[in-house]
Amino acid sequence: MSKNLVIVESPAKAKTIEGYLGKDFKVASSYGHVRDLPKGDKAIDIQNKFKPTYEVTADKKEVIKQLKNLVKDAEMVYLASDDDREGEAISWHLKEVLKLKDENSKRIVFREITKNAITKAIENPRTIDYDLVNAQQARRILDRLVGFELSPILWKKIKAGLSAGRVQSVAVRLIVEREREVEKFNSKSSYRITALFDVEGKTLSAELPKKFETQEEAEDFLKKCLGADFSIKSLEKKPGKKTPSAPFTTSTLQQEASRKLSFSVAQTMSVAQKLYEAGKITYMRTDSTNLSDDAMAAAKNEITSAYGPEFHKSRKYTTKSEGAQEAHEAIRPTDFSKHDTSGDRNEQRLYELIWKRAIASQMADAELEKTNVSIAISTLPQTLSASGEVIKFEGFLKVYLESTDDEEEDEESTEKGLLPPLTVGQTLKLTEMKGRETFSRPAPRYTEASLVKKLEEMGIGRPSTYAPTISTIQKRNYVIKESRDGNERKYVEMKIAKGEFKKESKTEIAGADKNKLFPTNIAMVVNDFLVEHFPNVIDFTFTARVEKEFDEIAHGTQNWEDMIQNFYGAFHTRVEETSNVAREDINTSREIGIDPKSGKKIIARLGKFGPLVQIGDQEDEEKQFASLKKGQFIENISLEDALELFKLPRDVGNFEDKKIVAAIGRFGPYLRHDSKFVSLGKEHDPLSINEEEAIELIKAKRKADAEKHIKTFEENEEIQILNGRWGPYIKFGKNNFKIPKDKDAAELSYAETIEIIENQPEKKKGRFTKKK
Repeated sequence: MSKNLVIVESPAKAKTIEGYLGKDFKVASSYGHVRDLPKGDKAIDIQNKFKPTYEVTADKKEVIKQLKNLVKDAEMVYLASDDDREGEAISWHLKEVLKLKDENSKRIVFREITKNAITKAIENPRTIDYDLVNAQQARRILDRLVGFELSPILWKKIKAGLSAGRVQSVAVRLIVEREREVEKFNSKSSYRITALFDVEGKTLSAELPKKFETQEEAEDFLKKCLGADFSIKSLEKKPGKKTPSAPFTTSTLQQEASRKLSFSVAQTMSVAQKLYEAGKITYMRTDSTNLSDDAMAAAKNEITSAYGPEFHKSRKYTTKSEGAQEAHEAIRPTDFSKHDTSGDRNEQRLYELIWKRAIASQMADAELEKTNVSIAISTLPQTLSASGEVIKFEGFLKVYLESTDDEEEDEESTEKGLLPPLTVGQTLKLTEMKGRETFSRPAPRYTEASLVKKLEEMGIGRPSTYAPTISTIQKRNYVIKESRDGNERKYVEMKIAKGEFKKESKTEIAGADKNKLFPTNIAMVVNDFLVEHFPNVIDFTFTARVEKEFDEIAHGTQNWEDMIQNFYGAFHTRVEETSNVAREDINTSREIGIDPKSGKKIIARLGKFGPLVQIGDQEDEEKQFASLKKGQFIENISLEDALELFKLPRDVGNFEDKKIVAAIGRFGPYLRHDSKFVSLGKEHDPLSINEEEAIELIKAKRKADAEKHIKTFEENEEIQILNGRWGPYIKFGKNNFKIPKDKDAAELSYAETIEIIENQPEKKKGRFTKKK
């Protein structure tokens, strides 16, 4: 039996480490947290300095039993969970549950899973850092108190099943406030002048630096340019440089993986976790941009051997964030000589991104030559501007350039490329000049990554909290991530070319959003309630201050019980006061106007299954209801839009002697025909779809259903063989079973199908839990 037992959080990590340690070591996994606060009000003894009671979670009882058996046979137990507060707490819980003594247990930490790091950790053990444990306990207890006391108030006052969380509610507030900014925004139009010149067969793009406020001014300017001569007034060449970005922190990795790879924040963290556990990258939860001396030396070797010594420039980065732990490192490859990695495609793509960013941070600046051109117009005092840049020395650009959020780009931003050869005084031949109406835009709605960036800037949350916060607000239906079509908008375009002036009205799609975060109606109602009754819980600076206090506990300069007491006293008083607020005083409904047909009131409100409009008040026995469409809000739906909704359900026509009805349900617009339902996509509006289109959709749905069905068996109709997204499978009751690759689904007999069901490999039990 191995003398030494090492306990880590995940089986993948255990496997990697066991390969490094040799036969004297056994590496086991705790599958994440093993104890937590139980549900209910017995978890925290508020009267007794917030003393928590922990219990082993049901899914970990078996794990603990196995670990206890391993501990019995081991001479020394190494607790090797992650090097952060969460990891420290896991080690402490394990020590308590497994009843480990100081003399036979040690705490070891490492931030990368390499032979060198693991050996070093074993050689330099320490004891459990109770300050870190207390910082994690304080967060867990405070968040439980907030959720436990706030949620019942939301159930009573607004709607059953709601929940509130300290950081989540602040994230929701940001999204609600941004949505209202977008709604209230009045777009102003102005006119942008651009010109194209032909210079010996090459095109030179130029622009008037100032926009015109009115169409008349732009038109007047263009007409004065009709017979004008254009020439180069001045050429100014300036050296410039670009400097690489710092290596990744959790937050910048989430942002860049979103921009470059279209990953969600949760996906980035799950792929990074796999890379970390396989020993490919350093720990993926960090707010430090620091690189160790060893890493810098390794990067230097790689750069000088791959690109030459002139491409290397040693750089030390320090982190702006106050709470960052500089002893920790940025996210980087554990071995710079590996330019790519094994694993699935997403692991390869994320690894490549991390490798490039870390390598680029140790490379020379890119040297540029910027040329600014000023173009004179013979008939006017204004000048047009053109610019270009030439890369004189690639430097870090040979490897990597950081992306930006697309909203900051102008719709028609002219790429700064190479300019054709130009000299001062040279006359230019105008190909065309345009005056195009452009519109000011509101601040963009948040993406998951830009929300993380905002939370980080405000000092709210820490690297370990961004992904769970963003997942939680979506899971709880406060926020939806989706793409929405824009609306048609008219704009004016004027043009001079070949000595003629033309003006025309064109249309464009404006305000389309891709993968943005939208608040739901319930988010707006809950947010307003919290802002009014619990201003400190949802206050940005207050939430950031609480984070700082957790940091102080972690550094041993603040007592965790005092910190919670300071928060809880005022908070609990507020909870008691709010219990007395009458439900009708909470703004969950709004009177929109009067129904012209019945003369009754029309109200928008929250219903059991979501937001709705109703004709008639609560006492009216003949009330009519209609669900709100996606993107409609109780707080600003107009009478006209509400009346449109009451046109549903609507009879579209008949098919096979049965009625086709269009309506909106809780899952969106649909058609109903012969007790069957067909969902309507973006391209069909339930208010305008006609009989012919509806019949097409019904037939298409039948065809898809028929193709989905491969066969059933007389022996047991509950067993079906169906065609799914990833090929054929067996459905039995509510369970699905894979069909082995060497079997033809259509040819399977009943006996073979039963055999596949009975010999299905067992799914792994959900013992591996993510960190909270």
